[in-house]
Amino acid sequence: MVRVPRFLHTLRLVALVEAVSYLLLLGIAMPLKYVWHEPMAVRVLGMAHGVLFLWMVWLLIRARFEANWPIGRVLLVFVASLIPLWPFFLDRRVRGWLAEPVA
Repeated sequence: MVRVPRFLHTLRLVALVEAVSYLLLLGIAMPLKYVWHEPMAVRVLGMAHGVLFLWMVWLLIRARFEANWPIGRVLLVFVASLIPLWPFFLDRRVRGWLAEPVA
């Protein structure tokens, strides 16, 4: 059985929640702001999304240095977070990475 550092499981969870917040920001908050002139949703969801994104970046830095993730893997997860829906498609691969022994 492979012992995976807890922060890597947290990274996976935060990446998925961050992806959901991004979709909510783009799909709900932005139309509310620009179509119905209600900016509050962008303020709230934008702040939540920003905090989640920064947390994810911090966890990726930890994955790089504490779990010895290759830089390509870290960049792939980072770039996926910038493109809607990609984190969901990448999740299966991330689960596979978590099953690997930590060097």
